[in-house]
Amino acid sequence: MTPGLLLVNLGSPDSPSVPDVRRYLREFLMDGRVIDMPWPVRFFIVNGVILPFRPKQSAHAYQAIWTKEGSPLVVTSRRVQAELQRRLPMPVELAMRYQNPSIASAVDALRARGVTEALVIPLFPHFAMSSFETAVERVKEVAAAQAPGLTVRVQPPYYQDADYITALVASAEPWLKQDFDLLLFSFHGIPERHLRKSDPTQAHCLRTADCCNVASEAHIFCYRHQCFATVKAFVAKAGLSASKYAISFQSRLGRAWLKPFTDFELERFAKEGVKKLLVICPAFVSDCLETLEEIGIRGKESFEQAGGQELKLIPCMNENSVWLQALENMVRRAFPAKK
Repeated sequence: MTPGLLLVNLGSPDSPSVPDVRRYLREFLMDGRVIDMPWPVRFFIVNGVILPFRPKQSAHAYQAIWTKEGSPLVVTSRRVQAELQRRLPMPVELAMRYQNPSIASAVDALRARGVTEALVIPLFPHFAMSSFETAVERVKEVAAAQAPGLTVRVQPPYYQDADYITALVASAEPWLKQDFDLLLFSFHGIPERHLRKSDPTQAHCLRTADCCNVASEAHIFCYRHQCFATVKAFVAKAGLSASKYAISFQSRLGRAWLKPFTDFELERFAKEGVKKLLVICPAFVSDCLETLEEIGIRGKESFEQAGGQELKLIPCMNENSVWLQALENMVRRAFPAKK
């Protein structure tokens, strides 16, 4: 057995140009685990409703955060890959679920480097069919087609793993030491129907107001429960009181998405007297469009225009040394014989 590591993140356009953004959005939105509707309906929504207008708007947003090195998400992910390659005695490859570097190219690279058993670490701490599941299933599909002798192992969601929580708190610590009124945990939103579809019992998720607090096997696949579990572990380790934090969900594309909505909450907090707001986005391990632009630019403007004094975005863990150690620990637990 020759081990290897494959890190998988969501993806980014190759450039902030409208054609590249359109290409990225088409691949992303045509994924049946993202827009989970029959193919003809999905095709009409994506190509007839979204793509004629959205690429120009999104390109403008990407241009606001693009760096000389490229997409912040891809640049940071490559640096994490390089550091883990330095630390680990095995091949380490990086792939994006959508666009580049592709999963196909990463699987080919692992095979070329003699890897026979690959650990896949989705760079999504929480399970969701539109992120964690689609990344894992795509890796399995590509591996079966391109490298049938490659065994694929998957790191389970690590939303309350002690190393992940330690890294998350450590990365936020400099901001938590500052004066602030409220810390908002803003998670990426998903449609409520995704929770119901992922519920193996088909009788628990969103059936009662406190379903996330009632023990159930559904929690293994419940994004909402896992987000709440992350917050519970974080505030316990950081020593935050209940009055110092709140939870919301961002990036909504419809009304029947997880609530409360971050954009609504930002305005509400400002109008209710919150002056100094911190925002952390634990569903993202690397800064990207949804953190840097949606929260750091538009969210900040919205909060301050509504009467808030200051919104500070706590950066994602990115290349934080404690986070890198957490990832290294995951690999060494999976392959304990490798020194």
